[in-house]
Amino acid sequence: MPYLFTSESVSEGHPDKVADQISDALIDHFLAFDPNAKVACETLVTTGQVVLAGEVKSKAYLDVQEIAREVIRKIGYTKSEYMFEANSCGIFSAIHEQSADINQGVDRKKKEEQGAGDQGMMFGYATNETNDYMPLALDLAHKILIELAALRREGKQIKYLRPDAKSQVTLEYDDNNRPVRIDAIVLSTQHDDFDTEEKMHKKIEKDIISILIPRIVSKYPKYKKFFDGKTKIKYHINPTGKFVIGGPHGDTGLTGRKIIVDTYGGKGAHGGGAFSGKDPSKVDRSAAYATRHIAKNLVAAGLCDEILVQVSYAIGVAKPMGIYVNTYGTAKIKKNDGEIAKIVEKLFDMRPYAIEQRLQLRNPIYSETAAYGHMGRKPEIVTKSFKSNDGKIIKKKVELFTWEKLDYVDKVRKAFGIK
Repeated sequence: MPYLFTSESVSEGHPDKVADQISDALIDHFLAFDPNAKVACETLVTTGQVVLAGEVKSKAYLDVQEIAREVIRKIGYTKSEYMFEANSCGIFSAIHEQSADINQGVDRKKKEEQGAGDQGMMFGYATNETNDYMPLALDLAHKILIELAALRREGKQIKYLRPDAKSQVTLEYDDNNRPVRIDAIVLSTQHDDFDTEEKMHKKIEKDIISILIPRIVSKYPKYKKFFDGKTKIKYHINPTGKFVIGGPHGDTGLTGRKIIVDTYGGKGAHGGGAFSGKDPSKVDRSAAYATRHIAKNLVAAGLCDEILVQVSYAIGVAKPMGIYVNTYGTAKIKKNDGEIAKIVEKLFDMRPYAIEQRLQLRNPIYSETAAYGHMGRKPEIVTKSFKSNDGKIIKKKVELFTWEKLDYVDKVRKAFGIK
């Protein structure tokens, strides 16, 4: 029987995402100057204020206030009327040293025996319903906001946009669990004040449907069939009416409050641990990336149409408690999910140090993950610059989104006898 499924995304100017981006910028700077740094950094943003808190063990000393301001500036909070502005907001740091009790459970004489930074379970998911092996509803929700942000920065076709925004996409699935049409799109975007609320609402609705949506169809032609006009999409544009007050002035933002936006939009499962602000010794982050890497390569290899991979850890213990696999009955080979999990366990070393090495996670690669999803992104090599307190600039050549690489497809096919 056909059914509806919904996923949401939030923009880089959403208060929770502002917090995530500041936390991950701090991670990148610590790792740039000290690849062995241990960092768990939380950020709170509200009207005119930023609070940094967390634990750090590092040889590097950073101007955390200036790093936070640069993130806020880059997002676009640069006007006093936003009531949260990069140059004038207060920034309070309560960052202190990492607990020695935790550290002794992680560091080992042999690097390979590095213990997990915490207990817990992490999930990775993949589906072949999109080219990047992500759920379609979330993929569309992200892309709507990516293009909306691009229009805001260009400032040509739509000139009244402010940084905060949210999107939501509802899809109809058929009896074979395949998406067949878009049922509804919800978009709420912060904006400058208008003369009248009625004029404002009509203008925003018209611009979104006539400028933003055609831009998405043009830039992502694979989605053109969902906007062909054969089925009428229900649009809800700024459904509450006015959205002038937004960002950290409208709502307090905290690191780690958008974990479903960050992952699979409600598909698969989530272990509950956030990613941003955590160095890769924290398996909440590194193991979630590793299970996504596994899931994506298994689906890409043709083993199944859809898969969920779970791994679990005990704090201070290197070897996982176990690996679980669920192919939702879509496996193309004559093995049950338990048998598949056993082979996966042999194929992928899931000890924390092995994950760090395999996915090159001790590099400053995290700022790019902090908005528009950690999964389904494009792996690429970039050069990033970081400035120390004494004015020294270092450049690092790094590879982003390594967990999205399809570098294990041949190994998977060989291990499972897939031709």
